[in-house]
Amino acid sequence: MIKFKISSRCHIIAEISANHCQKFQKAVEMVKRAKECGADIVKFQTYTPDTLTLNIKNKYFEVKHPKWKGQTLYQLYEKAYTPWSWFKELKKVADDSGLIFLSTAFDRTAVDFLEDLEVLIHKIASFELVDLPLIEYMARTKKPVILSTGMATLSEIRDAVETARGAGAKEVILLKCVSSYPARTEEMNLKTIPHMRELFGLPVGISDHTLGIGVSIAAVSLGAVMVEKHFTLSRKVKSPDSFFSLEPEEFKQLVSNIRMVEKATGKIHYGPTESEKESKVFRRSLFAVRDIRKGEILSEENVRSIRPGFGLPPKYLRDVLGKRSKKSIPQGTPLQWDMFGRGR
Repeated sequence: MIKFKISSRCHIIAEISANHCQKFQKAVEMVKRAKECGADIVKFQTYTPDTLTLNIKNKYFEVKHPKWKGQTLYQLYEKAYTPWSWFKELKKVADDSGLIFLSTAFDRTAVDFLEDLEVLIHKIASFELVDLPLIEYMARTKKPVILSTGMATLSEIRDAVETARGAGAKEVILLKCVSSYPARTEEMNLKTIPHMRELFGLPVGISDHTLGIGVSIAAVSLGAVMVEKHFTLSRKVKSPDSFFSLEPEEFKQLVSNIRMVEKATGKIHYGPTESEKESKVFRRSLFAVRDIRKGEILSEENVRSIRPGFGLPPKYLRDVLGKRSKKSIPQGTPLQWDMFGRGR
């Protein structure tokens, strides 16, 4: 049985969004390909044009974004939404593939619909973060709630977190996000991730709309426990979201690099690792670099710090110089304390 629990392993979300181009079989294929690419979670969006906006043509409803302009919000969402009749089968495909099925709910009817599907997690989009009644309604399901924080001020995030907690959310996860498409790398401000984690005492991930995979990988090195990236089979197939989405090979690279970063981040550790223990021999240490007779004074002419590391550590050089040898010490012998007297 598939379960969801935040852990040290980063959860990687393949956001399909509108990239299915409203073709059911393509949506099914994308779920399966997301699994092949290493995703942990596959995500859709649950809305209709009528649950998001009004079918009105005036200046308030015109889309200004250069990639989407020339249409109203209603027209854009008509092209982008996922038919609700697909969801039951898409969730089954995800379940059978071993993926967690996630969908962003944009109103109460969507929350109810997803509850009937028995989803494990709920998500609030950045644009709905200020819709506290929706967050409260979602949190009453007692399931984990993911809050995307694009555009949000600190006080807005605090309001959303307090609302979710107060309504009984089992767990709250914050996603650092910049809600522009594509997002600019220089605006990502990834240092906010550890600050947000410390400030709210919550796990923090990233919803990344930048081009490429570098920002997401950097976010994981800063402690992101979840990474969401838009996923498409090909950017050549135009959809409202394809221009800033990752293709399968790029998504595989994302997953591979995140898993590598997780291994490299590790834990706080000082001293030699297991593999380094064999390398200690290549450190410098104190050696006799000339033959030293019994009773001879140790000096810079007959003792030096060289590799390998079988002798006394170099920090003792000043303590050793001026000591008198208690026995003959052949050239190339590592120095030990019992080779010379204590006095000068």
